[in-house]
Amino acid sequence: MTAAHQQPGVAAPAAKTAPPSVVPGTLGPRRLGAVNWLGMWTLYQKEVERFLKVATQSVLAPVVTTLLFLAVFSLAFGERSAMTGGIPLPQFLAPGLMMMAVIQNSFANTSSSILISKIQGNIVDVLMPPLSAGELVLCYVLAGLTRGLICAVAVAAAMAVFVDLSLPHLWPVGVYAIAAGLLLAQLGLLTGIWADKFDHLSAVTNFVITPLAFLSGTFYSVERLPETWRMVSQANPFFYMIDGFRYGFIDRADGSLLIGVALLVGLNLAFWWLLVTLFRRGWQLKA
Repeated sequence: MTAAHQQPGVAAPAAKTAPPSVVPGTLGPRRLGAVNWLGMWTLYQKEVERFLKVATQSVLAPVVTTLLFLAVFSLAFGERSAMTGGIPLPQFLAPGLMMMAVIQNSFANTSSSILISKIQGNIVDVLMPPLSAGELVLCYVLAGLTRGLICAVAVAAAMAVFVDLSLPHLWPVGVYAIAAGLLLAQLGLLTGIWADKFDHLSAVTNFVITPLAFLSGTFYSVERLPETWRMVSQANPFFYMIDGFRYGFIDRADGSLLIGVALLVGLNLAFWWLLVTLFRRGWQLKA
């Protein structure tokens, strides 16, 4: 009925509105499944590119430091301690130095990343996207593990020129490297969440990470220690990381491989639960 033929007192019918439609040429609203794979890949890629942009500091520097350790100990002891448990000293040192590279760099990547984001105030850019607490933790931890493994491979390639790096057992090398990298990346993430300034970060590095790494049998066999100190060393989780990793190269372990794997898996699960809980609550992350 037109306006001209509309009966007096009768309201005109409401105009029908067209249903919302997707603008041609666009994909429309993104549908997220149970896991935000694209968001996780984006954050992981961002974290990896962050340390690769300063590869001289994040990758080359650990290689040079490790080679210096190898040279100093080899030259200082010389032929007097050429054998450690029947293994040439450089061959004994090399796996421990590689694992130390995994430990230090996995920790440094996550701790520095989260702390810098907090100080610069751009942590909100990470917390606002549709990523769950578990997805955020996983991205940071995997990026830290990636840096640790890249440094370990670079260190191994450099030391292979001077040391015989035979590999009689492959599985301990992979299992212990991944388990140690994940654990230290999670510890670094926890430290970065807790820390308010770089002094706090340096304190944990200097008074916790470095002593535990140096006193875990990196440069010596714990069999040379008195019984009491041997038991103390075997209470150090870093001892199992280095001992199990070294077993893959020299076919000799000072401790139990089974206990080492069980301990690292248990610690990884405990830290994972703690970090996911902290991210969900926003502790030290949300103003």
